[in-house]
Amino acid sequence: MAPHSGGANPPARFFRFGDVEVDAAGHVLTRAGVPQQVEPKAFAVLLALLERPGELVPRDELLDQVWGHRHVTPGVLTRAIAQLRAALDDDSHHPRYIQTRHALGYAFIGELEPPPMERRPEPALEAAPAPPPGLIQAAGPDRAPGVLVARWLRPSWVLPVLAALVLAGALWWSERRAAPVRPAEPSIAVMPFINLGADRDRDYFAEGLAVELHDALAGVEGLKVAAPVSPADAVELGTDVRRLGALLGVATVLNASVRHEGNRVRITTRLSDCASGFTLWSQSYDRELSDIFDTQAEIAGEVVQSLLGAMPGQRERLAGRLQPTRSTAAFDAYLRGLQQLRLGGGAGGGVDSAINWFGQALEEDGGFIRAQAGICRSRLVRFADVRDAQAFRDAQTACALAREMAPASAEIDLAFGDLHRVSGDFEQALAHYARARRDPARAPAALVGLGRLHAARGEHARAAEYFDQALALSPGNGIIHGRLGVEHYLAGNLDAAISSFRRAVELRPEDPLLWSSLGGVYLVAGHNELAEQAFERSLAIRPTAPVLSNYADLQAQQGDLDAAVTLLRRALELDADDPLIWGNLGDALLANPVTAGQAPAAYARAAGIADEYLQINAGDATMTAALGWYRVNLGEQRRALALVQRSSELGDRRADVAVFNALTTAAAGDRAAALDWLDRARESGLPESRIRSNPLLARIVSAAGGSGTAGTGVDKPARGEGAKLESADEQR
Repeated sequence: MAPHSGGANPPARFFRFGDVEVDAAGHVLTRAGVPQQVEPKAFAVLLALLERPGELVPRDELLDQVWGHRHVTPGVLTRAIAQLRAALDDDSHHPRYIQTRHALGYAFIGELEPPPMERRPEPALEAAPAPPPGLIQAAGPDRAPGVLVARWLRPSWVLPVLAALVLAGALWWSERRAAPVRPAEPSIAVMPFINLGADRDRDYFAEGLAVELHDALAGVEGLKVAAPVSPADAVELGTDVRRLGALLGVATVLNASVRHEGNRVRITTRLSDCASGFTLWSQSYDRELSDIFDTQAEIAGEVVQSLLGAMPGQRERLAGRLQPTRSTAAFDAYLRGLQQLRLGGGAGGGVDSAINWFGQALEEDGGFIRAQAGICRSRLVRFADVRDAQAFRDAQTACALAREMAPASAEIDLAFGDLHRVSGDFEQALAHYARARRDPARAPAALVGLGRLHAARGEHARAAEYFDQALALSPGNGIIHGRLGVEHYLAGNLDAAISSFRRAVELRPEDPLLWSSLGGVYLVAGHNELAEQAFERSLAIRPTAPVLSNYADLQAQQGDLDAAVTLLRRALELDADDPLIWGNLGDALLANPVTAGQAPAAYARAAGIADEYLQINAGDATMTAALGWYRVNLGEQRRALALVQRSSELGDRRADVAVFNALTTAAAGDRAAALDWLDRARESGLPESRIRSNPLLARIVSAAGGSGTAGTGVDKPARGEGAKLESADEQR
């Protein structure tokens, strides 16, 4: 088979080599007739190599083609190749099919056979109009599927009747195109816009336009808008609008491509019906860059017209929402900031860059409210990353400036709701979330904030109700499913937590924090193999402090304390301001007699950060109990026992609080109190297996002669603390 050159002939969709068959359309890979399981990205890499047999396909080209962005690490490609070698039974040292050309790329070196005729796919018929009345589909040995045959035609009438039918069909089709049937439910998913320009570094521009359009449509009453989809997730989810509609819970999908060159922008849009796959409308807009705001408003107006019909004044409202500044330079810097905020990256990563770009936008236009709101959001994300007092004060200052610029902004109300929630001010947070909820565009995030607010008070049923309401307004929202997973975890329902996190990673397959959280819940449930797979998937996307900390827990549980220490030190390189990771490091060091002398330094660092955090949010029961454990290991027994009492008053029914307090009272010499706290942990659902696998907890039980009853699973103490269940912040 000749290599695919990109000419008139389309690439083959069926490949055969050796005992391997690859059906691209069916996404099936078999070896010796046995289906082989490979991840979608690995399958896409294989297709890219098969379509250019014998050629070197550069590594960067594969990363761009399959993952869509170069911010992914080359390790994801290495992992995909390893998966393919396993599926193909190919030896990396003596390859038959995939040859590695070190530091350059990969090539398919096998011999392809011509595809069998019966495997060639038939032309797609899904976009064809339904047959006019009076015609039936006939298929048989003499007639190909799809030929239309009239029941009542006689030979002498065939030509004139066919001519009439052709004319009638043309009229019917033109009318159908002119007035498409409106979907039954006014709902839409705005997919990431694709940058078709030569400069890949301008992806931020196309992505930012999609985000702005999404937020504008989300503010239209009566229109349900699915959660934003990241560019990396969009590659994984594919382009089948029927599948996207079912997955995201919407009736239509909007796709667009953007070509930005010089002072001109060309945007090509397509609105598709998810039930039929038909294109409802498509349009190209070739405009000056200075007209970008009017162009966005025009696109949004067409969407609303198609889904809701004529709405007086709606186009003007959309135009106002889609022109946040008069400066295209400020808007460009703002879009760059949005991209960096979405990318995140933890301390020193995308958040700092986002703040810089939003600042540049304000330099271009000092009244650019949305840019100041972007700094406010970025500061909140920074506080979520580092949780220290200075980050909290920075967030307060940035959001106060935004409030002065826009006193009635729902986005700023949402930010202040988050600020008051993390500081433990329930009533103020409640009031801000209630105001933010009035704006349809901010209502889902406000409901999530309300859910988290009630979850912090232990009101799990109420919290779950708010998360469900948020999902009703923002279908297909993987972040909300992740928050719901955390809530189920805290409430003691492991099965529901696993289900929520599985749904979350289905919707956001490239979110490393969600994969880490899923692995953490698997670990609590005793599914170590599944936990390890989830952790590996998370690390392949991007190493983060939470997944390294969770992976360390797995290693410690399996008795490899040295590996646990190594992973925790790597986690601290990424996030040196998380007290729980420092505490985990102290636990791992303490459990090994060889390194026990190093534990106090780790506990001292954990205690210092926890102390500062509790000055902001004194109502955090888990952190209070954790601080008690750190203090007792520093020889401060009286302060430690006072913290046990304080945490008990704040949340004695939580398993993570009970575990920390069991450890603290045991270290203080009060064995009866320690056993009592372990019983409370069991009542909250702590599995007995988690106690037996934790050296420090097992020592308490062993000293008591193994007394205690087994529980049924919930919160996981990772050598004293709960699994790190995190997801991308709703504000990003």
